[in-house]
Amino acid sequence: MSRQELCFGKKQETKSKNRRSTRSLKMKKHEHIVKSLMPGGIGEELGIEPGDKLLAINGNEIQDVFDYYYYEESEQLLLLIEKPDGEEWELEIEKDEDESLGIEFDQSLMDEYRSCRNKCMFCFIDQMPKGMRETLYFKDDDSRLSFLQGNYITLTNMSDHDVERIVKYRLEPINISFQTTNPELRCKMLHNRFAGEALKKVDILYRGQIEMNGQIVLCKGVNDGEELERTIRDLTGYLPYLKSVSIVPVGLTKYRDGLYPLEPFTKEDAREVLSVIHRWQEKIYQEHGIHMIHAGDEWYVLAEEEVPEEARYDGYLQLENGVGMMRLLFNEVQEALSAVTGDGRQREISLATGRLMYPYIGKILEEIRKKFPNITTHLYAIRNDFFGERITVSGLITGQDLTGQLKGQPLGERLLLPCNMLKIGEPVFLDDFTLEEVENSLQVKTDIVKSSGQDLLDAVIGVYENDDSARTEEEADFRKCKIEWRER
Repeated sequence: MSRQELCFGKKQETKSKNRRSTRSLKMKKHEHIVKSLMPGGIGEELGIEPGDKLLAINGNEIQDVFDYYYYEESEQLLLLIEKPDGEEWELEIEKDEDESLGIEFDQSLMDEYRSCRNKCMFCFIDQMPKGMRETLYFKDDDSRLSFLQGNYITLTNMSDHDVERIVKYRLEPINISFQTTNPELRCKMLHNRFAGEALKKVDILYRGQIEMNGQIVLCKGVNDGEELERTIRDLTGYLPYLKSVSIVPVGLTKYRDGLYPLEPFTKEDAREVLSVIHRWQEKIYQEHGIHMIHAGDEWYVLAEEEVPEEARYDGYLQLENGVGMMRLLFNEVQEALSAVTGDGRQREISLATGRLMYPYIGKILEEIRKKFPNITTHLYAIRNDFFGERITVSGLITGQDLTGQLKGQPLGERLLLPCNMLKIGEPVFLDDFTLEEVENSLQVKTDIVKSSGQDLLDAVIGVYENDDSARTEEEADFRKCKIEWRER
């Protein structure tokens, strides 16, 4: 049915003042105020305006964005809208099933964000210094963000109703922070007496055939060894709906006064963890055709072992959790290199990264120089003085560490930085240093490099060196990159 054939129906004021008063009280917690409307969209044609409130769809009160999307898909809708003066309109709509109402609300979730109530012994946010921007201290634990953004949740602040809604609306995949399947130990690790009981919600997701991914933040002497064996064994019981589980080492900053006394893993520890993971990978692959259990890249660096071949990563299901990033980047660069013809172009550039990726970026630059021998590169591993030397990922490098360690070093005509050093959508580092301040301090032009191997190759060989408009467009894409805010 075309937009012109919509049956808008009558605009009716609800007659019962008591009913309106009761509804207003009931909906006070979830006031869904219209922010804007798509020009020419259904909502605009209906006469809905910014400032109006959506009260219900087909008689169903809307709790959040998922209720809205679920009921919006119906071909026949009855919207209850409250105007700023208190008048209520009932709007009847007939539309195509996949046609949007074209309404945007003040809050993206149409509800408050749910914060984490746990005091996890490994929580990175508890290990941050004071004085950073306020948003960095927010601990999210919201199943809706798990679906929308890939965040990991503990399930501790969810009711059975919340979990059943995930099943009803097919909100998948859901990413879960397991840490351990030992209920008592989970309560200890999360410092929440309900954390063990929350594991039962995974059974509801499993019975509902909801696709899941899992995470285990491994803490030395706590959930490793026999506890890790138990956890992996228990989690295999959720196959085939639990698609992957990443195991990552706890990240320890220098700001741990008063926190649980955790110790860093050694090279020998890392090799033992990898042997456990590889043994389980082989067993699970033989039985189910997937590897399921995956080691974060840091284990291989710490163990001084090569990262596995691409097939071991089952399609890179856990890239955002630092699993397979090194292998994928190296393979992408190799593929991109095979499609170009080398030449004698001359340029001098520098690259800065975290200590984790440093040796692998070095290998990549060696491969590039085989085809472009006259490109001079200076690669720098930035030591994390701000959080402590045990933090080695590039996404947690600050502007002050970057400038402090690069000042006076040969940088060439351009400095290449990975996009995850910057705040999403803004050229700002974690410590609020701006990209402009870094450029002025180091007196060098910076190029922001996206995460793919093709982007890295293009930046190194200077694809956009003489095409500022194309390079500007490429740099703008850094907004799509995510800061490595994992539970580390």
